Amino acid sequence: MDISSFSDLLVAARAQPEPQRLLFVFCAAELPDDATEGQRQAFVAGQGGVLAPVMCADKLPNELVGMETLVAESTQFDRDWTVAFVASLGGRGTRAPTSLEAEEPLQRMVVQVKAGQIAGFIPFSRDGQAIILG
Repeated sequence: MDISSFSDLLVAARAQPEPQRLLFVFCAAELPDDATEGQRQAFVAGQGGVLAPVMCADKLPNELVGMETLVAESTQFDRDWTVAFVASLGGRGTRAPTSLEAEEPLQRMVVQVKAGQIAGFIPFSRDGQAIILG
């Protein structure tokens, strides 16, 4: 299945034979401390910078109606974000992973995002569109 939107992801996650738990790492665009003047100007113009994790969460697919739900919930934490990296954690049999079981994989995901190792995750914009980073 081609996943081009957050809605597509929810459909795919709900269709899996084993229940899933979705893992989210929310990132904000930041300018590195050692940025050059050219990088600073590009950043002010809305380009460049780095994506730094600002918060993370896990949810069952059925807890989300769409990206709007996720955006609304994230505003409670007073942390602005630009991109949400998403991965899925499969359950066993008919049981979805618990939040406690998702904690270690979620923390590993945060470390991977910080290191720029994002190949296994789907990045989404705040409007729910899958994006290509590069």
